[in-house]
Amino acid sequence: MVLGNIVSFLVYLAPLPTFYRIFRKKSTEGFQAIPYSVALFSAMLTLYYGILKGLPNGVMIITINSIGCAIESIYLIVFLIYAPGKVRIYTIKLLVLFNMGAYGLILLSTSFVGKISQRVTVVGWICAVFSVCVFAAPLSIIRLVIKTRSVEYMPFALSFCLTLCAVMWFFYGLLVNDFFIASPNILGFLFGIAQMILYLVFKNSKKEVLPEFKLQEMPPNVAAQANAVQEATVINGNNIPSSERNNNDVTMIV
Repeated sequence: MVLGNIVSFLVYLAPLPTFYRIFRKKSTEGFQAIPYSVALFSAMLTLYYGILKGLPNGVMIITINSIGCAIESIYLIVFLIYAPGKVRIYTIKLLVLFNMGAYGLILLSTSFVGKISQRVTVVGWICAVFSVCVFAAPLSIIRLVIKTRSVEYMPFALSFCLTLCAVMWFFYGLLVNDFFIASPNILGFLFGIAQMILYLVFKNSKKEVLPEFKLQEMPPNVAAQANAVQEATVINGNNIPSSERNNNDVTMIV
């Protein structure tokens, strides 16, 4: 299962080009904090589940999600440093209400569950439902690809890594008989395969730019995938006409 943790770690590192760009330009531009807030919440929630499972059963879950919490926290700190006033205030409110408030509520409510085995089951269901919601979100990026006939914001490498990650964690859940880990990753695998098939179908299609499709209008994980691609677009697209490189107009685990 070490391979699964390695793949998950690489997925956590996917937004690095985005934050290098933010650091270099000293501005968050059109990027959003929501994908990283959601990723942090997911890591926190799964870490709590791993802690409840205890050692040695939860060691792999605890390890990768501890790293995930640290990485996503660093991303959000960098974002807060360079975000303009209103965006910074919104991000702080999001972190307080979602990452602290909602997470604290889960901790508080589950603490009243008597037996540790029952607590593991309750938190496992919460993790599974949240994971399903996150894994289902690629439907939006799939719809965008079909509508525009462009895979610009659905990079094959990212789709492949996410699919491989889902496969690894599915087999881990299967091996340790953990329904809450295995079942959501079936959905992650299916959506990952769908994205890669779409990529192969539309990779040579003429790109259709939607000038009114703003980054802010995208669901969190779709915006995250767009964010992960933006830096590569800027670095490698110096010879592309400016109308096709307008990052603000067309625009990210276990």
